[in-house]
Amino acid sequence: MDSSVSTKTMANAIRALTMDSVQKAKSGHPGMPMGMADIATALWKDHLRHNPNNPQWIGRDRFLLSNGHGSMLQYALLHLSGYDVSLEDLKNFRQLHSKTPGHPEVGVTPGVETTTGPLGQGIANAVGFALAEKMLASEFNREGYDIIDNYTYAFLGDGCLMEGISHEACSLAGVWKLNKLIALYDDNGISIDGKIQYWFADDTRKRFESYGWNVIGPIDGHDFQAISNAIAQAKKSDKPTIIDCRTVIGFGSPNKQGTNKVHGEALGDAEIAITRDAIGWKYGPFEIPAQVYEAWDSRAAGDMVENAWNQLFESYSKAYPDLAAELTRRLKGDLPANWDDVVMEAVVKAATDEESMATRKASQMALNEYAPHLPELVGGSADLTSSNLTAWKDVKPLRADDMLGRHINYGVREFAMAAIMNGIALYGGFIPYGATFLTFSDYEKNALRMAALMKLRTIFVFTHDSIGVGEDGPTHQPIEQISSLRLIPNMDVWRPADTVETLVAWASAIERKDGPSSLIFSRQNLPYVYREEINADDIAKGGYVLQEAPEGPDTAQVTLLATGSEVPLAAEARKLLIAENIKARLVSMPSTTVFDRQPHSYRRSVLRDAPIIAIEAGSTGLWWKYVKGNGTVIGIDEFGASAPAAELFKLYGFTPEKVVEVVKNKISSNNPLYKGE
Repeated sequence: MDSSVSTKTMANAIRALTMDSVQKAKSGHPGMPMGMADIATALWKDHLRHNPNNPQWIGRDRFLLSNGHGSMLQYALLHLSGYDVSLEDLKNFRQLHSKTPGHPEVGVTPGVETTTGPLGQGIANAVGFALAEKMLASEFNREGYDIIDNYTYAFLGDGCLMEGISHEACSLAGVWKLNKLIALYDDNGISIDGKIQYWFADDTRKRFESYGWNVIGPIDGHDFQAISNAIAQAKKSDKPTIIDCRTVIGFGSPNKQGTNKVHGEALGDAEIAITRDAIGWKYGPFEIPAQVYEAWDSRAAGDMVENAWNQLFESYSKAYPDLAAELTRRLKGDLPANWDDVVMEAVVKAATDEESMATRKASQMALNEYAPHLPELVGGSADLTSSNLTAWKDVKPLRADDMLGRHINYGVREFAMAAIMNGIALYGGFIPYGATFLTFSDYEKNALRMAALMKLRTIFVFTHDSIGVGEDGPTHQPIEQISSLRLIPNMDVWRPADTVETLVAWASAIERKDGPSSLIFSRQNLPYVYREEINADDIAKGGYVLQEAPEGPDTAQVTLLATGSEVPLAAEARKLLIAENIKARLVSMPSTTVFDRQPHSYRRSVLRDAPIIAIEAGSTGLWWKYVKGNGTVIGIDEFGASAPAAELFKLYGFTPEKVVEVVKNKISSNNPLYKGE
């Protein structure tokens, strides 16, 4: 690294690349990168442990941009320090298929740790990163072998702090004493609408003190040494730290700095020209002199620090071979070698139990079967553990002084829970899950969407899944939530009907590496459903024939298609139909999203040609795609009511007798297959 280049020049390289990239794209946010350039320079030059030659090195510090609209700051840093982000990539900022999208996206740009943009998500992810680091270190580090030992740095702005998720997540970070989490706050007093004093007058420093954070500042966010000293001070704390950095948005732009005009629009050629003069940048667009590249280049230093870590891990592997092998397995995301046997044993055992139970209870049974074999499984609940049944037998709760606990009490913080889980999954070494009531999935929705976008191995558990919630009334009775979850691309949604399907759903979610899963369970007990055979492979395909027509599929006059708590209802209706000489078959579809991915031949073999009556105690809209002939959907497209569950199911037509009535009305006496009296 060339020490002859001043830190101010290094920071100005970020400003220049930002101005040029945003101007070329005619789109973007130059204000934050120009304002935080000095902060970024201090962090990356003096403190950040990373290796551009290996962005996935496990020993690296994590850098997250919660104020992700300022993405050009991160892209400039990655380019200058030697990551595989070229000058041409910067010129393609915000263009189709580029490595430099409008907001940072994990898996798209080397060195980007998480996808950010929705404000507050990044700092909540950072809490998850820091929690995962502390948990993994507690489990695997030994005296003299700090194998897991990194800091998580998060940049955030006023917008992140205005979003409620920042309160939820940062409160937990204080409770857990995540001392390796360091947030650098871009305190510039400006948001899109102008000066924030008219709508954001919080005392941020006192707020974070109340959370139990270490608070530093305010400091001059354009003073390199003050910033570096503050970071060094933060690293000595036994608490998470926020550093209040007073900055000027768009620093260096004579006519736009300090105003909302520089937040989200290009400066324009004329303003860029005078800004170059103002900051003393004598080079043309996208021109970085060799000595500046040399000053920023972190590749040799990164190789050195990674090689030192590799040597430490080699010694660790000799001293603790079992721990090293287990850590390696978990970081790869591989499941234990006996996993398939564990699943099949649990499924076979469940199939012999004819007990009626709520699927939330079946979910707890699944955890009791699987969790002892999965040390990477870490779960929790948003203050509903006794209702969600998310704690397995003998699991220890996670506490600030006992990070070996594997059940997390998130408190009433659904949104932060979901985003923290995403951070844990991104860090690696764990498969996180968290639970709340299904109707409160709306609080989590943005984090759910981000998990699907990032293809994370997170598991979202939802109980109390329908009007079966009963007396709590329409505020707690989910109607549209199941459909809204199914609408999220890459989100697998499971709503099992019994213990067997629940075990398969949990196993499928645990095994899935390319996206998140939502597991949806009932509050009320469900009747035992007779199944002609146990075929876990077919259940895992999302939909399968649970009970065939008495004389074979080709004789079927109607297919009852149901999911979750409506499968036992449909099974009883099928009995009544057969008693009236109407040949009915029953298809259980615990996951429409998984079923829709199956080959056409399989889907056709399940659905066949008979009219389909789809049944679910929720919104009807998405079920119509399966309806054939003169079939229909039995659902609910209005809010529920406060009453015992049995009365509500009867009121809204979810009874075997009502299903029979619908079937008989739909199957005309002119239909040659109809043999009823």
